[in-house]
Amino acid sequence: MSEITPDLVRHLGVLARIQLSDEEVDRLTGQLDVIVDNIAKVSEVATPDVVATSHPVAMQNVFRPDVVSGQLTPAQVLQNAPDAADGRFRVTAILGEEQ
Repeated sequence: MSEITPDLVRHLGVLARIQLSDEEVDRLTGQLDVIVDNIAKVSEVATPDVVATSHPVAMQNVFRPDVVSGQLTPAQVLQNAPDAADGRFRVTAILGEEQ
């Protein structure tokens, strides 16, 4: 028994603010009915003992250890800056004068 009717598709179109022609309503009725049937089939198989997965293959992030290495001096950091003053980058103001 079909749960999706043309009237339901028209109603969904109104809710989504999509103007649907009669041909589109007929096509979408069939497509949405197939989708609902497939979801019902999956729901039958999905039991509490089946673990939900977001990916078919188990995945794990690979992290490297954080190791402190050589640091740049302030002069090295600023050497390619287009404009610097007092050991800082000088940039164009983006906020108004009042701030």
